[in-house]
Amino acid sequence: MTATPEVDLPDNTTIRNPATGAVAGKVRWTDPADVPRIAAGLRKAQKEWDARGAKGRAKVLARYAVWLGEHRDEIESLLIKETGKSATDAAQELPLLIMIASYYIKTMEKALAPESRPAALPFMAIKKVEVHYRPRPVVSIIAPWNYPVANLLMDGIAALAAGCAVLLKPSERTPLTAELLLRGWLDSGAPEVMAIVQGAREAVEAVVDNSDYIQFTGSSATGAKVMERAARRLTPVSLELGGKDPMIVLDDADVDLAAHAAVWGAMFNAGQTCVSVERVYALESVYDRFVDAVVRDVQNLKMGAGQGFDFGAQIDDSQVAVTDRHVREAVAAGARALTGGKRPDGPGSFYPPTVLVDVDHSMTCMTEETFGPTLPIMKVNSVEEAIRLANDSPYGLSASVFSGDVERAKAVAVQLDCGAVNVNDVISNLMCTTAPMGGWKTSGIGARFGGAEGLRKFCRQEAVVAPRTNVGAGGNYYNNSPKALKRMNKLMTKLALVTPRRAAK
Repeated sequence: MTATPEVDLPDNTTIRNPATGAVAGKVRWTDPADVPRIAAGLRKAQKEWDARGAKGRAKVLARYAVWLGEHRDEIESLLIKETGKSATDAAQELPLLIMIASYYIKTMEKALAPESRPAALPFMAIKKVEVHYRPRPVVSIIAPWNYPVANLLMDGIAALAAGCAVLLKPSERTPLTAELLLRGWLDSGAPEVMAIVQGAREAVEAVVDNSDYIQFTGSSATGAKVMERAARRLTPVSLELGGKDPMIVLDDADVDLAAHAAVWGAMFNAGQTCVSVERVYALESVYDRFVDAVVRDVQNLKMGAGQGFDFGAQIDDSQVAVTDRHVREAVAAGARALTGGKRPDGPGSFYPPTVLVDVDHSMTCMTEETFGPTLPIMKVNSVEEAIRLANDSPYGLSASVFSGDVERAKAVAVQLDCGAVNVNDVISNLMCTTAPMGGWKTSGIGARFGGAEGLRKFCRQEAVVAPRTNVGAGGNYYNNSPKALKRMNKLMTKLALVTPRRAAK
Protein backbone atom coordinates (compact mmCIF):
# COMPACT_ATOMS: atom_id res chain seq x y z
CA MET A 1 0.00 0.00 0.00
CA THR A 2 2.43 2.54 -1.19
CA ALA A 3 2.37 6.28 -1.73
CA THR A 4 4.35 8.58 -3.96
CA PRO A 5 7.10 10.73 -2.44
CA GLU A 6 5.84 13.18 0.15
CA VAL A 7 6.51 16.92 -0.05
CA ASP A 8 6.35 19.66 2.53
CA LEU A 9 2.92 21.26 2.73
CA PRO A 10 2.51 25.05 2.73
CA ASP A 11 0.39 24.90 5.90
CA ASN A 12 1.67 22.48 8.53
CA THR A 13 -1.35 22.65 10.83
CA THR A 14 -4.50 22.68 8.69
CA ILE A 15 -5.58 19.49 6.90
CA ARG A 16 -8.14 19.84 4.09
CA ASN A 17 -10.43 17.29 2.47
CA PRO A 18 -9.05 16.77 -1.07
CA ALA A 19 -12.57 16.12 -2.37
CA THR A 20 -14.11 19.37 -1.14
CA GLY A 21 -11.36 21.63 0.15
CA ALA A 22 -13.12 21.84 3.51
CA VAL A 23 -11.02 21.89 6.67
CA ALA A 24 -10.81 18.37 8.09
CA GLY A 25 -8.88 19.35 11.20
CA LYS A 26 -5.70 20.80 12.60
CA VAL A 27 -2.57 19.17 13.93
CA ARG A 28 0.54 20.48 15.68
CA TRP A 29 3.82 19.31 14.22
CA THR A 30 6.40 17.85 16.55
CA ASP A 31 9.64 19.71 17.10
CA PRO A 32 12.29 17.26 15.80
CA ALA A 33 14.43 18.20 18.81
CA ASP A 34 11.79 16.56 21.03
CA VAL A 35 12.00 13.18 19.32
CA PRO A 36 14.93 11.84 21.43
CA ARG A 37 12.94 12.56 24.58
CA ILE A 38 9.83 10.87 23.18
CA ALA A 39 11.85 7.82 22.18
CA ALA A 40 13.53 7.69 25.59
CA GLY A 41 10.12 7.65 27.27
CA LEU A 42 8.99 4.79 25.05
CA ARG A 43 12.20 2.88 25.71
CA LYS A 44 11.63 3.14 29.46
CA ALA A 45 7.97 2.07 29.25
CA GLN A 46 8.85 -0.84 26.96
CA LYS A 47 10.65 -2.71 29.71
CA GLU A 48 7.46 -3.13 31.74
CA TRP A 49 5.49 -3.92 28.58
CA ASP A 50 7.91 -6.71 27.69
CA ALA A 51 7.77 -8.02 31.27
CA ARG A 52 4.02 -8.60 30.98
CA GLY A 53 4.70 -11.52 28.71
CA ALA A 54 2.69 -12.59 25.68
CA LYS A 55 -0.45 -13.41 27.68
CA GLY A 56 -0.48 -10.04 29.41
CA ARG A 57 0.05 -8.12 26.18
CA ALA A 58 -2.63 -10.16 24.41
CA LYS A 59 -5.24 -8.97 26.90
CA VAL A 60 -4.34 -5.33 26.24
CA LEU A 61 -4.43 -5.84 22.49
CA ALA A 62 -7.82 -7.50 22.83
CA ARG A 63 -9.20 -4.46 24.66
CA TYR A 64 -7.80 -2.20 21.95
CA ALA A 65 -9.38 -4.29 19.20
CA VAL A 66 -12.72 -3.96 20.96
CA TRP A 67 -12.25 -0.18 21.18
CA LEU A 68 -11.49 -0.02 17.47
CA GLY A 69 -14.65 -1.93 16.67
CA GLU A 70 -16.80 0.22 18.93
CA HIS A 71 -15.42 3.45 17.44
CA ARG A 72 -15.49 2.38 13.80
CA ASP A 73 -17.96 5.06 12.70
CA GLU A 74 -15.92 7.83 14.30
CA ILE A 75 -12.66 6.60 12.78
CA GLU A 76 -14.08 6.14 9.28
CA SER A 77 -15.82 9.52 9.33
CA LEU A 78 -12.52 11.24 10.11
CA LEU A 79 -10.75 9.06 7.54
CA ILE A 80 -13.13 10.27 4.81
CA LYS A 81 -12.66 13.90 5.86
CA GLU A 82 -8.88 13.85 5.59
CA THR A 83 -8.53 11.64 2.49
CA GLY A 84 -11.63 12.26 0.37
CA LYS A 85 -12.26 8.51 0.17
CA SER A 86 -15.62 7.00 -0.65
CA ALA A 87 -17.35 5.31 2.27
CA THR A 88 -16.79 1.97 0.50
CA ASP A 89 -13.04 2.47 0.40
CA ALA A 90 -12.85 3.83 3.94
CA ALA A 91 -14.69 0.77 5.25
CA GLN A 92 -11.85 -1.57 4.24
CA GLU A 93 -9.14 -0.41 6.64
CA LEU A 94 -10.35 -1.00 10.17
CA PRO A 95 -11.54 -4.60 9.66
CA LEU A 96 -8.05 -5.47 8.44
CA LEU A 97 -6.52 -4.16 11.67
CA ILE A 98 -8.99 -6.05 13.83
CA MET A 99 -8.33 -9.22 11.84
CA ILE A 100 -4.57 -8.84 12.33
CA ALA A 101 -5.01 -8.18 16.04
CA SER A 102 -7.29 -11.23 16.38
CA TYR A 103 -4.74 -13.43 14.63
CA TYR A 104 -1.84 -12.36 16.84
CA ILE A 105 -3.88 -12.47 20.05
CA LYS A 106 -4.38 -16.18 19.35
CA THR A 107 -0.88 -17.02 18.12
CA MET A 108 1.61 -14.65 19.77
CA GLU A 109 2.39 -16.76 22.86
CA LYS A 110 3.45 -19.74 20.76
CA ALA A 111 5.24 -17.64 18.16
CA LEU A 112 7.36 -15.82 20.74
CA ALA A 113 8.14 -18.81 22.98
CA PRO A 114 11.78 -19.96 23.12
CA GLU A 115 12.43 -22.45 20.35
CA SER A 116 14.46 -25.60 20.94
CA ARG A 117 16.93 -26.58 18.22
CA PRO A 118 18.38 -30.06 17.73
CA ALA A 119 22.08 -30.84 17.90
CA ALA A 120 23.75 -30.54 14.51
CA LEU A 121 26.04 -33.52 15.19
CA PRO A 122 25.78 -36.44 17.65
CA PHE A 123 28.72 -35.31 19.77
CA MET A 124 26.92 -31.96 20.38
CA ALA A 125 23.89 -33.70 21.94
CA ILE A 126 25.38 -32.87 25.34
CA LYS A 127 24.19 -29.29 24.72
CA LYS A 128 20.66 -27.91 24.91
CA VAL A 129 20.13 -25.21 22.27
CA GLU A 130 17.37 -22.60 22.52
CA VAL A 131 16.57 -19.53 20.46
CA HIS A 132 14.93 -16.69 22.38
CA TYR A 133 13.08 -13.80 20.74
CA ARG A 134 13.87 -10.52 22.49
CA PRO A 135 11.87 -7.45 21.39
CA ARG A 136 13.59 -4.41 19.97
CA PRO A 137 12.81 -1.53 22.36
CA VAL A 138 11.44 1.10 19.95
CA VAL A 139 9.95 0.21 16.57
CA SER A 140 9.02 3.14 14.35
CA ILE A 141 6.25 2.94 11.77
CA ILE A 142 6.63 5.53 9.00
CA ALA A 143 3.35 5.40 7.08
CA PRO A 144 2.01 6.98 3.87
CA TRP A 145 -1.25 8.78 3.22
CA ASN A 146 -3.14 6.28 1.07
CA TYR A 147 -4.26 4.06 3.99
CA PRO A 148 -3.76 6.22 7.10
CA VAL A 149 -5.32 3.63 9.43
CA ALA A 150 -4.20 0.31 7.99
CA ASN A 151 -0.64 1.25 7.04
CA LEU A 152 -0.06 2.91 10.38
CA LEU A 153 -1.02 -0.03 12.58
CA MET A 154 -0.96 -3.26 10.56
CA ASP A 155 2.69 -3.57 11.55
CA GLY A 156 2.32 -1.55 14.74
CA ILE A 157 0.01 -4.16 16.24
CA ALA A 158 2.53 -6.90 15.50
CA ALA A 159 5.35 -4.85 17.05
CA LEU A 160 3.28 -4.26 20.19
CA ALA A 161 2.46 -7.97 20.36
CA ALA A 162 6.17 -8.74 20.14
CA GLY A 163 6.79 -6.59 23.21
CA CYS A 164 8.14 -3.46 21.52
CA ALA A 165 7.16 0.15 22.06
CA VAL A 166 5.88 1.83 18.90
CA LEU A 167 6.63 5.30 17.56
CA LEU A 168 4.16 6.30 14.85
CA LYS A 169 5.04 8.75 12.11
CA PRO A 170 1.94 9.30 9.92
CA SER A 171 2.06 11.17 6.65
CA GLU A 172 1.87 14.93 7.02
CA ARG A 173 -1.02 14.78 4.55
CA THR A 174 -3.15 12.49 6.76
CA PRO A 175 -2.18 12.98 10.42
CA LEU A 176 -5.61 13.21 12.00
CA THR A 177 -6.67 9.56 12.24
CA ALA A 178 -3.31 8.75 13.86
CA GLU A 179 -4.18 11.01 16.77
CA LEU A 180 -7.53 9.25 17.17
CA LEU A 181 -5.89 5.80 17.08
CA LEU A 182 -3.45 6.84 19.80
CA ARG A 183 -6.29 8.19 21.91
CA GLY A 184 -8.03 4.83 21.58
CA TRP A 185 -4.91 2.97 22.72
CA LEU A 186 -4.76 5.01 25.91
CA ASP A 187 -8.54 5.03 26.45
CA SER A 188 -8.58 1.23 26.31
CA GLY A 189 -6.28 1.14 29.35
CA ALA A 190 -3.04 0.39 27.54
CA PRO A 191 0.32 1.64 28.86
CA GLU A 192 2.19 4.50 27.22
CA VAL A 193 4.16 2.37 24.79
CA MET A 194 2.71 4.13 21.74
CA ALA A 195 3.49 7.70 20.72
CA ILE A 196 3.23 9.92 17.64
CA VAL A 197 5.64 12.24 15.88
CA GLN A 198 3.96 14.64 13.44
CA GLY A 199 5.74 16.44 10.63
CA ALA A 200 7.56 16.02 7.33
CA ARG A 201 11.15 15.30 6.30
CA GLU A 202 12.90 16.56 9.43
CA ALA A 203 10.51 14.57 11.60
CA VAL A 204 11.24 11.41 9.61
CA GLU A 205 14.98 11.92 10.00
CA ALA A 206 14.64 12.37 13.76
CA VAL A 207 12.48 9.25 14.02
CA VAL A 208 14.99 7.16 12.06
CA ASP A 209 17.83 8.44 14.23
CA ASN A 210 16.09 7.43 17.47
CA SER A 211 14.66 4.01 16.63
CA ASP A 212 15.77 0.42 16.97
CA TYR A 213 13.84 -0.81 13.92
CA ILE A 214 12.10 0.97 11.02
CA GLN A 215 9.00 -0.22 9.17
CA PHE A 216 8.58 2.12 6.20
CA THR A 217 5.80 2.12 3.64
CA GLY A 218 6.10 4.56 0.76
CA SER A 219 7.78 5.22 -2.55
CA SER A 220 10.89 3.40 -3.68
CA ALA A 221 12.86 6.65 -3.82
CA THR A 222 11.95 7.68 -0.28
CA GLY A 223 12.49 4.14 1.00
CA ALA A 224 16.05 4.22 -0.29
CA LYS A 225 16.67 7.47 1.60
CA VAL A 226 15.24 5.99 4.81
CA MET A 227 17.44 2.92 4.46
CA GLU A 228 20.51 5.07 3.79
CA ARG A 229 19.92 7.13 6.93
CA ALA A 230 19.16 4.05 9.04
CA ALA A 231 22.45 2.53 7.92
CA ARG A 232 24.35 5.26 9.78
CA ARG A 233 23.42 3.51 13.05
CA LEU A 234 23.02 0.03 11.52
CA THR A 235 19.31 0.20 12.33
CA PRO A 236 17.44 -2.64 10.59
CA VAL A 237 14.62 -1.76 8.23
CA SER A 238 11.66 -3.37 6.50
CA LEU A 239 10.54 -1.51 3.38
CA GLU A 240 7.23 -1.97 1.55
CA LEU A 241 7.58 0.21 -1.52
CA GLY A 242 6.09 0.95 -4.91
CA GLY A 243 4.48 -1.43 -7.35
CA LYS A 244 3.35 -1.76 -10.94
CA ASP A 245 1.37 -4.93 -10.44
CA PRO A 246 0.47 -6.96 -13.53
CA MET A 247 -2.60 -9.10 -14.20
CA ILE A 248 -2.43 -11.94 -16.73
CA VAL A 249 -5.68 -13.16 -18.31
CA LEU A 250 -5.21 -16.58 -19.91
CA ASP A 251 -7.30 -17.89 -22.79
CA ASP A 252 -9.36 -20.20 -20.54
CA ALA A 253 -10.19 -17.54 -17.94
CA ASP A 254 -13.65 -16.62 -16.71
CA VAL A 255 -13.72 -13.31 -18.58
CA ASP A 256 -16.44 -11.68 -16.51
CA LEU A 257 -14.71 -12.60 -13.25
CA ALA A 258 -11.39 -11.31 -14.55
CA ALA A 259 -12.98 -8.06 -15.70
CA HIS A 260 -14.75 -7.48 -12.36
CA ALA A 261 -11.47 -8.13 -10.54
CA ALA A 262 -9.44 -5.89 -12.85
CA VAL A 263 -11.82 -2.95 -12.45
CA TRP A 264 -12.03 -3.26 -8.67
CA GLY A 265 -8.30 -3.90 -8.34
CA ALA A 266 -7.45 -0.86 -10.47
CA MET A 267 -10.02 1.65 -9.25
CA PHE A 268 -10.30 0.77 -5.54
CA ASN A 269 -9.16 3.73 -3.42
CA ALA A 270 -8.86 5.76 -6.66
CA GLY A 271 -6.00 3.48 -7.69
CA GLN A 272 -3.91 4.65 -4.75
CA THR A 273 -2.88 1.18 -3.63
CA CYS A 274 0.58 -0.27 -4.13
CA VAL A 275 -0.90 -3.69 -4.94
CA SER A 276 -3.54 -2.29 -7.31
CA VAL A 277 -3.86 -3.71 -10.81
CA GLU A 278 -1.73 -1.26 -12.81
CA ARG A 279 -1.40 -3.18 -16.10
CA VAL A 280 -3.14 -6.13 -17.77
CA TYR A 281 -1.88 -8.66 -20.32
CA ALA A 282 -4.78 -10.51 -21.98
CA LEU A 283 -4.34 -13.40 -24.39
CA GLU A 284 -5.47 -12.54 -27.92
CA SER A 285 -8.39 -15.01 -27.97
CA VAL A 286 -10.09 -13.37 -24.95
CA TYR A 287 -8.81 -9.82 -25.36
CA ASP A 288 -11.86 -8.26 -27.07
CA ARG A 289 -14.37 -9.87 -24.70
CA PHE A 290 -12.29 -8.88 -21.70
CA VAL A 291 -12.00 -5.24 -22.83
CA ASP A 292 -15.74 -5.03 -23.48
CA ALA A 293 -16.50 -6.42 -20.01
CA VAL A 294 -14.06 -4.00 -18.37
CA VAL A 295 -15.59 -0.99 -20.13
CA ARG A 296 -19.08 -2.13 -19.14
CA ASP A 297 -18.06 -2.37 -15.48
CA VAL A 298 -16.21 0.94 -15.46
CA GLN A 299 -19.17 2.79 -16.92
CA ASN A 300 -21.21 1.74 -13.88
CA LEU A 301 -18.78 3.25 -11.37
CA LYS A 302 -19.71 6.33 -9.34
CA MET A 303 -16.93 8.70 -8.35
CA GLY A 304 -17.23 10.87 -5.25
CA ALA A 305 -16.42 11.14 -1.55
CA GLY A 306 -18.48 9.62 1.26
CA GLN A 307 -21.66 7.54 0.97
CA GLY A 308 -23.03 6.22 -2.31
CA PHE A 309 -19.80 6.23 -4.32
CA ASP A 310 -17.45 3.51 -5.51
CA PHE A 311 -14.22 5.47 -5.13
CA GLY A 312 -13.23 8.95 -4.10
CA ALA A 313 -10.68 11.66 -4.71
CA GLN A 314 -6.95 11.36 -5.13
CA ILE A 315 -4.96 12.77 -2.25
CA ASP A 316 -4.14 16.10 -3.95
CA ASP A 317 -3.66 17.80 -7.29
CA SER A 318 -0.05 16.66 -7.58
CA GLN A 319 -1.20 13.06 -7.63
CA VAL A 320 -3.90 13.88 -10.18
CA ALA A 321 -1.19 15.47 -12.32
CA VAL A 322 0.80 12.20 -12.38
CA THR A 323 -2.26 10.24 -13.45
CA ASP A 324 -3.18 12.80 -16.12
CA ARG A 325 0.38 12.87 -17.46
CA HIS A 326 0.51 9.11 -17.88
CA VAL A 327 -2.80 9.12 -19.73
CA ARG A 328 -1.90 12.06 -22.00
CA GLU A 329 1.50 10.57 -22.85
CA ALA A 330 -0.09 7.23 -23.71
CA VAL A 331 -2.73 8.80 -25.98
CA ALA A 332 -0.09 10.93 -27.68
CA ALA A 333 1.90 7.74 -28.38
CA GLY A 334 -1.07 5.96 -29.98
CA ALA A 335 -3.13 4.54 -27.11
CA ARG A 336 -6.89 5.00 -26.91
CA ALA A 337 -8.88 5.96 -23.81
CA LEU A 338 -12.14 3.99 -23.93
CA THR A 339 -13.40 5.67 -20.76
CA GLY A 340 -12.35 8.80 -18.88
CA GLY A 341 -9.06 10.18 -20.09
CA LYS A 342 -9.50 13.75 -18.97
CA ARG A 343 -9.74 15.48 -15.62
CA PRO A 344 -13.31 16.67 -15.01
CA ASP A 345 -14.23 20.28 -14.40
CA GLY A 346 -15.24 21.23 -10.87
CA PRO A 347 -13.75 21.12 -7.40
CA GLY A 348 -11.79 18.32 -5.82
CA SER A 349 -8.78 16.20 -6.75
CA PHE A 350 -10.72 13.74 -8.88
CA TYR A 351 -9.75 11.79 -11.97
CA PRO A 352 -12.27 9.58 -13.82
CA PRO A 353 -11.75 5.81 -14.19
CA THR A 354 -9.77 5.45 -17.40
CA VAL A 355 -9.38 2.32 -19.54
CA LEU A 356 -6.48 2.45 -22.00
CA VAL A 357 -5.92 0.08 -24.93
CA ASP A 358 -3.33 -0.14 -27.73
CA VAL A 359 -0.66 0.31 -25.08
CA ASP A 360 2.90 -1.00 -24.91
CA HIS A 361 6.03 -0.75 -22.79
CA SER A 362 7.20 2.44 -24.46
CA MET A 363 4.50 4.24 -22.46
CA THR A 364 4.81 5.44 -18.86
CA CYS A 365 1.32 4.11 -18.09
CA MET A 366 2.81 0.61 -18.43
CA THR A 367 6.19 1.16 -16.80
CA GLU A 368 5.88 3.81 -14.07
CA GLU A 369 3.72 3.59 -10.95
CA THR A 370 0.63 5.67 -11.74
CA PHE A 371 -1.14 5.45 -8.39
CA GLY A 372 -4.37 6.56 -9.99
CA PRO A 373 -7.63 5.14 -11.41
CA THR A 374 -6.27 3.87 -14.73
CA LEU A 375 -6.34 0.44 -16.32
CA PRO A 376 -4.07 -0.09 -19.35
CA ILE A 377 -4.73 -3.37 -21.18
CA MET A 378 -2.28 -4.95 -23.62
CA LYS A 379 -2.97 -7.79 -26.07
CA VAL A 380 -0.41 -10.64 -26.06
CA ASN A 381 0.01 -13.65 -28.31
CA SER A 382 1.21 -16.24 -25.80
CA VAL A 383 1.57 -17.08 -22.14
CA GLU A 384 5.34 -16.79 -22.50
CA GLU A 385 4.97 -13.23 -23.82
CA ALA A 386 2.67 -12.33 -20.93
CA ILE A 387 5.19 -13.65 -18.39
CA ARG A 388 8.08 -11.83 -20.07
CA LEU A 389 6.23 -8.52 -20.11
CA ALA A 390 4.96 -8.93 -16.56
CA ASN A 391 8.56 -9.39 -15.39
CA ASP A 392 9.81 -6.49 -17.53
CA SER A 393 9.62 -4.01 -14.65
CA PRO A 394 11.84 -2.64 -11.90
CA TYR A 395 8.99 -3.43 -9.50
CA GLY A 396 7.99 -6.77 -8.05
CA LEU A 397 5.31 -6.41 -5.39
CA SER A 398 2.40 -8.65 -6.40
CA ALA A 399 0.50 -9.94 -9.42
CA SER A 400 -2.57 -11.92 -10.43
CA VAL A 401 -3.28 -14.71 -12.89
CA PHE A 402 -6.73 -15.70 -14.18
CA SER A 403 -7.38 -19.13 -15.64
CA GLY A 404 -10.06 -21.81 -15.60
CA ASP A 405 -7.30 -24.25 -14.59
CA VAL A 406 -5.91 -23.35 -11.16
CA GLU A 407 -2.83 -25.57 -11.56
CA ARG A 408 -2.05 -23.91 -14.88
CA ALA A 409 -2.37 -20.50 -13.22
CA LYS A 410 -0.07 -21.57 -10.38
CA ALA A 411 2.52 -22.74 -12.92
CA VAL A 412 2.47 -19.22 -14.36
CA ALA A 413 2.50 -17.64 -10.89
CA VAL A 414 5.81 -19.19 -9.87
CA GLN A 415 7.47 -17.69 -12.96
CA LEU A 416 6.54 -14.13 -11.97
CA ASP A 417 9.17 -12.04 -10.19
CA CYS A 418 7.19 -10.66 -7.27
CA GLY A 419 6.42 -11.25 -3.61
CA ALA A 420 2.84 -12.54 -3.98
CA VAL A 421 0.54 -13.82 -6.72
CA ASN A 422 -3.24 -14.12 -6.48
CA VAL A 423 -4.92 -16.76 -8.62
CA ASN A 424 -8.38 -15.76 -9.90
CA ASP A 425 -8.46 -12.83 -7.49
CA VAL A 426 -6.69 -9.55 -6.76
CA ILE A 427 -5.26 -8.02 -3.56
CA SER A 428 -6.57 -10.96 -1.48
CA ASN A 429 -3.08 -11.82 -0.24
CA LEU A 430 -3.40 -8.82 2.10
CA MET A 431 -6.02 -10.77 4.03
CA CYS A 432 -3.71 -13.76 4.47
CA THR A 433 -1.99 -12.88 7.73
CA THR A 434 -0.22 -16.25 7.82
CA ALA A 435 1.71 -15.43 4.63
CA PRO A 436 4.43 -12.81 4.06
CA MET A 437 3.55 -9.58 2.27
CA GLY A 438 6.67 -8.11 0.74
CA GLY A 439 8.21 -7.07 -2.54
CA TRP A 440 11.11 -7.97 -4.78
CA LYS A 441 13.43 -5.64 -6.68
CA THR A 442 12.61 -1.95 -6.04
CA SER A 443 9.30 -2.89 -4.40
CA GLY A 444 10.99 -3.40 -1.07
CA ILE A 445 13.04 -5.44 1.32
CA GLY A 446 11.73 -7.65 4.07
CA ALA A 447 8.06 -8.46 4.56
CA ARG A 448 5.09 -7.65 6.74
CA PHE A 449 2.68 -10.25 8.12
CA GLY A 450 4.06 -13.74 7.61
CA GLY A 451 2.67 -15.67 10.56
CA ALA A 452 5.18 -16.04 13.38
CA GLU A 453 7.78 -14.16 11.31
CA GLY A 454 5.50 -11.13 11.32
CA LEU A 455 6.24 -10.90 15.06
CA ARG A 456 9.79 -12.22 15.12
CA LYS A 457 10.98 -9.59 12.62
CA PHE A 458 10.62 -7.06 15.45
CA CYS A 459 12.79 -9.18 17.76
CA ARG A 460 16.49 -9.88 18.14
CA GLN A 461 17.36 -13.57 18.19
CA GLU A 462 19.43 -14.76 21.12
CA ALA A 463 20.88 -18.26 21.18
CA VAL A 464 21.21 -19.81 24.64
CA VAL A 465 23.37 -22.95 24.78
CA ALA A 466 23.27 -24.85 28.10
CA PRO A 467 24.73 -28.22 29.16
CA ARG A 468 22.48 -31.27 29.40
CA THR A 469 25.15 -33.03 31.47
CA ASN A 470 28.56 -32.33 32.96
CA VAL A 471 30.04 -35.24 31.02
CA GLY A 472 32.61 -33.98 28.55
CA ALA A 473 32.72 -30.48 29.97
CA GLY A 474 35.99 -28.78 29.08
CA GLY A 475 37.05 -31.54 26.73
CA ASN A 476 37.76 -29.09 23.92
CA TYR A 477 39.74 -26.59 26.00
CA TYR A 478 43.47 -25.98 25.45
CA ASN A 479 45.65 -29.07 25.35
CA ASN A 480 48.92 -28.34 23.59
CA SER A 481 50.43 -31.81 23.43
CA PRO A 482 50.97 -33.12 19.85
CA LYS A 483 49.23 -36.35 20.77
CA ALA A 484 46.12 -34.58 22.04
CA LEU A 485 46.00 -32.32 18.97
CA LYS A 486 46.26 -35.29 16.59
CA ARG A 487 43.51 -37.13 18.47
CA MET A 488 41.20 -34.09 18.42
CA ASN A 489 41.70 -33.39 14.71
CA LYS A 490 41.02 -36.99 13.80
CA LEU A 491 37.85 -37.12 15.88
CA MET A 492 36.47 -33.78 14.68
CA THR A 493 37.07 -34.60 11.01
CA LYS A 494 35.51 -38.02 11.34
CA LEU A 495 32.38 -36.73 13.05
CA ALA A 496 31.94 -33.80 10.71
CA LEU A 497 32.17 -36.00 7.59
CA VAL A 498 29.56 -38.55 8.66
CA THR A 499 26.61 -36.79 7.04
CA PRO A 500 28.38 -35.62 3.84
CA ARG A 501 29.70 -39.13 3.16
CA ARG A 502 26.24 -40.65 3.60
CA ALA A 503 24.62 -38.00 1.38
CA ALA A 504 27.24 -38.42 -1.34
CA LYS A 505 26.47 -42.13 -1.85
